[in-house]
Amino acid sequence: MLKRLLTTVIALSMAVGLSACTKPQEGNKPDANTTTGTTTDASSTPGDTSGAETGGYEYTKMDPGTYHIGVVTGTVSQAEDELRGAEALITKYKSVDDGGMIKHVTYPDNFDQEQEATIQSITQLANDPKMKAIIVNQAVPGTVAAFKKIRETRPDILLLANSSQEDPKMIDAAADMVIDPDNINRGYLIPWVAKELGAKAFVHISFPRHMSIELLSQRRNIMKEACAELGLDFYDETAPDPMSDVKVAGAKKYIQDQMPAWVEKYGKDTAFFATNDAQTEPLLNRVASLGAIFVEPDLPSPIMGYPAALNISLTEEAGDWPAILAKVEEVVKQTAGSGRMGTWAYSFGFTGSEGLGEFAKGVLEGTYKHDSKDDLIEAFKSVTPGAEWNGSTYVDNQTGEEKKNHIMVYQDTYVFGRGYMGATEVEVPEKFKNIKND
Repeated sequence: MLKRLLTTVIALSMAVGLSACTKPQEGNKPDANTTTGTTTDASSTPGDTSGAETGGYEYTKMDPGTYHIGVVTGTVSQAEDELRGAEALITKYKSVDDGGMIKHVTYPDNFDQEQEATIQSITQLANDPKMKAIIVNQAVPGTVAAFKKIRETRPDILLLANSSQEDPKMIDAAADMVIDPDNINRGYLIPWVAKELGAKAFVHISFPRHMSIELLSQRRNIMKEACAELGLDFYDETAPDPMSDVKVAGAKKYIQDQMPAWVEKYGKDTAFFATNDAQTEPLLNRVASLGAIFVEPDLPSPIMGYPAALNISLTEEAGDWPAILAKVEEVVKQTAGSGRMGTWAYSFGFTGSEGLGEFAKGVLEGTYKHDSKDDLIEAFKSVTPGAEWNGSTYVDNQTGEEKKNHIMVYQDTYVFGRGYMGATEVEVPEKFKNIKND
């Protein structure tokens, strides 16, 4: 998965380059009876939407079959889960090309160097006069500029961003809703689950580039304080950056080679957590064989690291998350990791595409509010049967300002050989949410 945040300078330069206004094409104008933040049919209003703090979205209730939803993802090589989630929406509601509701496009694999192509991939969807919602998952660099350009002429389009890699202040101002994994609450809950699994120590594995990212650094600090309160010893270990000269292969080999020494040093009752997805595979492999503890990946999914680490083929189960979970669990239970290794039962990337599609559909048809955290979580639950979700609104770490259109969500942890841990029911002490970066 991708975790890099675009710097403010790059994003601003892209936005400036696209700032020239153009007249909307005929047929692309919003309905004449729309009003910002409100519905024109008071009897069908899904709650009070007046005064919504969004990027200028003009809500009008739509009838089923009268609108289109655009979904933008990476390709199968860079973001398979997100792409498969879009395909799940097409299976349910058909492609626009076949007379259905969903229009799916992809951005370039090398999106950092091809931002203009990324922006074009997103903005071209607004040329369709029936397009009423656009979802970008993951919201890679260029999403802010694309959303700003769309908003110039199409305030009637709902703009949703999942797993944004751009500065929170910029994406929050450009999108109607932003969704991210709740790394604030997870900073407490991952050590909490670790203790439930018998952990006596917790090892956080990362590298300087990731620790320069605000939410990842803040999560690490919360984990450290949570461990102190829960009675766990906390340790930092530094691993090579997969983007350094050693590349992904060298970074993975380092984890593979170091894990036996780390388990001997800290003990088997130690929970290991890595901030990099590529390093999750060797970490899981060693945890399974050495009998240590692993709560969940940085971006959790039953296919994040587990298939390669444990040599599991999931070709026949592709897209069927309960079947995937059962097959992975069957293999894990045959290792030393049974009852000590976990994940989320459903991929966050997949859920981001399918769940946001359901959320957009509900907003457009009047059953959900476009700025409601509870409605968003309900939409996610609707596509993840058996799994519970919870979340919170994003609060700027420096200013303390709450961003009501930036929702951070998390799924209950599922431990193979044990089941759901009930993490979504745990009340995270308020003091951990206020821990700031050094």
